[in-house]
Amino acid sequence: MSENNFDIQSPPCVLCGRTDNCPEKYGEKRTYVEYNLTLHNYCLLMSSGIWQRGEEDEGIDGFLIEDIRKEVNRAARLVCNICRKKGASIGCVAPKCKRSYHFPCGLQKECVFQFMEDFRCAVCNNKDKFQKEMLRMGIHIPEKDASWELEDNAYQDLLQCYQHCDIRRCLCKNGRDYNKPDSKWEIKRCQSCGSRGTHLACSSIKSWEQNWDCVECRSIFAKGKYSKGKKHSLAPSEKMDGTACLLEEPSPKLPRQSPGSQHNRLLQSPKIMCQNHLSPCSLLELPTSNRVAMSLSPLMSNRNRSLRKKHLRVQRKEASNVLKELKHQINTKTTRLNINTENVWKSALKGFRQRNFRPTNTIEVKFTNCKNSIKADSFTGSKHLFFQLLMLHIQNSSLFEGSSAKNLSVDPQALKENLYFEAGKMIAVSLVHGGPSPGFFSKVLFDCLVYGPENVKPNLDDVADAGVAQTINKIKYSETLSSLQSTVHDCHDFLAAAGCLRPVTALHDKDMLVNDLLIHHVIKRITSPLESFRQGLKTLGVLEKMEMHPDAFSSLFCHKPENLSAEALCDLFTIHRSPDVNEIGGADFWMGYLQDVESGESVVTLQDILFFVTGCSSIPPIGFDPEPTIKFLPVHYPVGNRLLNCLELPITRTYENFKNKMEFTIRNTLRGERE
Repeated sequence: MSENNFDIQSPPCVLCGRTDNCPEKYGEKRTYVEYNLTLHNYCLLMSSGIWQRGEEDEGIDGFLIEDIRKEVNRAARLVCNICRKKGASIGCVAPKCKRSYHFPCGLQKECVFQFMEDFRCAVCNNKDKFQKEMLRMGIHIPEKDASWELEDNAYQDLLQCYQHCDIRRCLCKNGRDYNKPDSKWEIKRCQSCGSRGTHLACSSIKSWEQNWDCVECRSIFAKGKYSKGKKHSLAPSEKMDGTACLLEEPSPKLPRQSPGSQHNRLLQSPKIMCQNHLSPCSLLELPTSNRVAMSLSPLMSNRNRSLRKKHLRVQRKEASNVLKELKHQINTKTTRLNINTENVWKSALKGFRQRNFRPTNTIEVKFTNCKNSIKADSFTGSKHLFFQLLMLHIQNSSLFEGSSAKNLSVDPQALKENLYFEAGKMIAVSLVHGGPSPGFFSKVLFDCLVYGPENVKPNLDDVADAGVAQTINKIKYSETLSSLQSTVHDCHDFLAAAGCLRPVTALHDKDMLVNDLLIHHVIKRITSPLESFRQGLKTLGVLEKMEMHPDAFSSLFCHKPENLSAEALCDLFTIHRSPDVNEIGGADFWMGYLQDVESGESVVTLQDILFFVTGCSSIPPIGFDPEPTIKFLPVHYPVGNRLLNCLELPITRTYENFKNKMEFTIRNTLRGERE
């Protein structure tokens, strides 16, 4: 096409009707005077009823002029589902879906256009992997060379790798740009975007092989987690603050831009594409035989439970390592908290708000309502007990609602007194100072904290109020339009108060009405408490680490600690052997005793043994400092040294003698402490 055929001051695009000239969004806009046609490149390329039947030099980039006119006439009869104007040339591929769209309207709905062609990575030259990744990311790379590619040293910038630590709290004394290969100060780039970096030490990355994603990419991945990928598109009024699901699938007619096998697809934003690194249409493309629902056998179910437990252990281990990194902030200066066990919250609040309280100070706890003075070796146990009681109070306080998996509630008085902030601060301090994990957060609350509420889509199970849940359920399961309208009429005041009142003209309107209500009651309603709570969790850098290691910290916030087992205690303690002491099978006696306790063949419990040695009834997420040890010594009875977390065990000739000494000592010691 000659330059004379191109007119900068062009009329509207014959397909979308817009005069916008924005190549970045709509592709190059050109006017062909001899054909009396003005087109956005992407409007033409994305149209469902046309493909390139000509060669590259025929018509417009292979699209024949007669085919373009037919497509314009076809689109003139189709109304855009978003702007309600004619000319909508892009249709949904679902056989029963008759909705059509303009290309710019699709962009306003946060749609993504995917292309695949014969391009490759400019660095590693891997064509196949690069094509698939560009397809997943929704990136279109034009086939023709850009003007800047012809300049001298045009690719010089591509030879430079990003080397900067973007973590909020960079630990490197030499600065954020310091990079020392094969050390903890080597900079690792985000595996997804490559435009953010971190020192290995600043993100608690143990090795270069460990993957790392920046906060921005994790936020995008979170969107994919909550998009259900419906097969039909949604009306304009159905969009909810960027969280609505719009899925537009490819037309069966796949236009090409070159003789290669390029595909075009109109899909909902990258939210849907990120989970498990699959494209949104992966399930749709599977053979029917692969999509048949299958019931798991009991053996498979048990195996899955075992795998989940194993996965949780791995995640907790990772979280423990991260917390140990945060503990490096704690100094030796002490702050004493005087705690009344009959009102833990009030005394804790007073202590946390005292002028000399610093989260980085070592915390000592004294229970003021105890008759006997606290022994020096009980400070660790007292602190753990305090945090345990505090977590229990927070869980059952008016700050949260729900049964086992809790969401934040709305308590105006608590907001006024800034108690959401204080609760978040206390949880952060508890984790870093050796207290227990919360373990009662709902998944939707945790994801709101980590990924941001705008990236989370709740479901009916997340509604704590039984009355609200019942009303939403009634709307959701309305079977006819008349019953739906009747329900909406009955709930008029309820819907108006939630800001969700909308006209209902079709039965499918109930879907967006339900979504609106869920977003309001689970997320929008708690905006102020959530932000205050997030600020509290930033104490000691805990929230930042949660954002960097969401799966690891989810195991602490959303799951109760695993019950103590003989295996766990055996792994917890390290046996220190002395060449001067003949243990005579002491290690075997110890492991055998743990097995007996676990199977109930003992008067003590595994928790009793742990408490006898450490003063704690459970293993804190951060672990113990110092790590628990066992020594076999020529002593008559077991000794629990809580300052050193050391269990001194007697040397006996028989297992029965060993077990009797353990039972007698632990039972009587703990009984005396309780009394």
